[in-house]
Amino acid sequence: MNWLRKLGGSQRSNPGLEWWLWRRLPAIALIATLGPLSILALMHLLYDGASSDQTARFLQMARFTCWGVSMFNWTMILTVGIGCVVVMIMKGPSYVADGYWVSHSDQPRQQTESNADASARTRVYTDQN
Repeated sequence: MNWLRKLGGSQRSNPGLEWWLWRRLPAIALIATLGPLSILALMHLLYDGASSDQTARFLQMARFTCWGVSMFNWTMILTVGIGCVVVMIMKGPSYVADGYWVSHSDQPRQQTESNADASARTRVYTDQN
């Protein structure tokens, strides 16, 4: 089964912001990951061995916050990546979704269509494309 069959005579739209973002997503992901982790490493360097209970709690809260920010960043990057792929497919050539003929509601059929008629119509449609 070919999911993305191209429709003949269709044109592609010009690439836009989606390709610019798509090419930069790995760098954005790296910066979004290393930013909070470098802040966390800096905090651990500043609060070296002399730790009280209050400092330990502060560092643990900073750890949770940095991991939470990193997870949020990864989620947003994944969401933007999915959006880029959707827009790329939408701007690409036209694709045939399916070969199912639908009767119009303003002109309903007088009788039920037989299976042979339906399969013949589907075969004609798929052979044309």
